[in-house]
Amino acid sequence: MKHVFIINPAAGKKDSTTQVASSIRAACVRRELDYDILTTEHPRHAVALVREKAAEYAGEQVRFYACGGDGTLNEVAAGAAGLDNVSITHYPCGSGNDFIKLFGADCTSFKNLDNLIDGKEIALDYIESDCGVCFNVFSVGVDARIADGMQKYKRIPLLHGSMAYHASTVENVLKGLHEPYGIEIDGKSYDGRQTLILAGNGRFYGGGYNPVPEADPTDGLLEVLLIRAVDLITVMKVIGAYKQGLHRRLPQYITHLQAKSLTIFHQDGKDMTVNLDGEIVKAPRVSLRVSDHKLRFVIPWCEDLLPPRIVE
Repeated sequence: MKHVFIINPAAGKKDSTTQVASSIRAACVRRELDYDILTTEHPRHAVALVREKAAEYAGEQVRFYACGGDGTLNEVAAGAAGLDNVSITHYPCGSGNDFIKLFGADCTSFKNLDNLIDGKEIALDYIESDCGVCFNVFSVGVDARIADGMQKYKRIPLLHGSMAYHASTVENVLKGLHEPYGIEIDGKSYDGRQTLILAGNGRFYGGGYNPVPEADPTDGLLEVLLIRAVDLITVMKVIGAYKQGLHRRLPQYITHLQAKSLTIFHQDGKDMTVNLDGEIVKAPRVSLRVSDHKLRFVIPWCEDLLPPRIVE
């Protein structure tokens, strides 16, 4: 098997390429693996690297290690989608690393290269959309707008981290919390003004949000939440429940559905701000569905010699 490690220098708070590459070389040499280390140079580069290496080694199995955060994992997953000779996994070097949190305490084993190299493959769902592949969480609405606005504020001196988040939040609250959307979920219409629309294949995103603890990326279904138009007085209570996965306590504000496909469009014809695993794109309309294919995802072998499970 060919082992290909794709390092994203932009992942995390600082460039740790040298340290990460050194750890990879030590593990691979010790185990006499056939391996390559590649470094991304620009956004979406990992997608191309996966495709190129998979074609180069078309006659054998190739395992790709996403060495970065959730954005790097998303790109590696997008490159691997539909390829029969490819498996992927995550060697977490980013600041969030949200997708693997669904494995509970076992997710720390992803940081152990020996455990990861000795890992076990499982078949996981992924989302196909007009805007690209999504492995973890897809969303439209105020959360995506805030994430998009943060990038602008991060470029301002002294505004970074939580300060950029709060500045973007204030801006988007002033612009208005909700917008008019046309929504079709498995053929049924849910048109109206919404604050946020989320489809979860995984459970965690945004560095601490766990809105759909029911999500299981092996069941062929998406966990969908629709947060209705809410006012400034109510929004903090609703978002607080949303963040903790307590949507069932507020059915008057949050609709929970399971689905295989969604179509969302802005009823005024405007571009929507769309979040795919932390990557932001703009589109007036988007359709998404659980792919008919699966991604072969490697989970680490734990110290007790039992593979981790997707925890409840």
